[in-house]
Amino acid sequence: MSTIASSPLDTAAAAALLFEAHRSGRPVAPLRDRLARLDAQAAYAIQEVNTQAWLAQGRRLVGRKIGLTSPAVQAQLGVDQPDFGMLFADMAVGDGEPVPAGGLIQPKVEAEVALVLGADLTHERHTYADLIRATAYALPAIEIVDSRIEAWNIRFADTVADNASSGLFVLGGRPVRLRDVDLTACAMQMHCAGERVSQGHGRACLGSPLNAAVWLADVMVRCGRPLQAGDIVLTGALGPMVAAASGRSYEVFIEGLGHVSARFA
Repeated sequence: MSTIASSPLDTAAAAALLFEAHRSGRPVAPLRDRLARLDAQAAYAIQEVNTQAWLAQGRRLVGRKIGLTSPAVQAQLGVDQPDFGMLFADMAVGDGEPVPAGGLIQPKVEAEVALVLGADLTHERHTYADLIRATAYALPAIEIVDSRIEAWNIRFADTVADNASSGLFVLGGRPVRLRDVDLTACAMQMHCAGERVSQGHGRACLGSPLNAAVWLADVMVRCGRPLQAGDIVLTGALGPMVAAASGRSYEVFIEGLGHVSARFA
């Protein structure tokens, strides 16, 4: 094996591999065994390099996604906290519109609660009250996750570096005030071709989607990218993710929020 191939990947080299995988649609081998540093700070540094590169190319940052909100998934990856990734405007797909073919590598879908902020969140430590006051409305959402890592063979460093395995997202079209929905108790069902393929509830997301959003608000301040009015926050999965198949539609109903669907070309 050559010296270059066996050398540990630094931040720039790892980011370049993921950037090219995103551009080409060809996944790369897991990064974790090749990184010069294997910790959360190093993984987020890789993510930030590509965030800056995408912003320089003109992509517009419109929010964040929260991942790893399931205790079972956290245990699987050996971590005790969620992760986050960036949402860009060109990742949004309209409710029921066809998901473009060819832009994803190995997509999966999961049902989530989306929060749209009406005020900035800039405190070092936020409360439920801060979050509720800052939220303009909630929407049902489908996150279409994807991985630039071969065969979804990921651990924490892989997914964080890869923008938290972000792909696309679909928002429902009927905004709901937080006072009109119980995000902790709300039930969720996802159907495909008339068959229920996933189900869950608000408690599956760190006990409540609001817990996930408060965590994110605090972390974003520490990272120097505080959440701002207008930002979309995908708070995390309410049930198991499902591998997406071309030609199929996935219908999600979240109690109190309504319906949203993703249709794959």
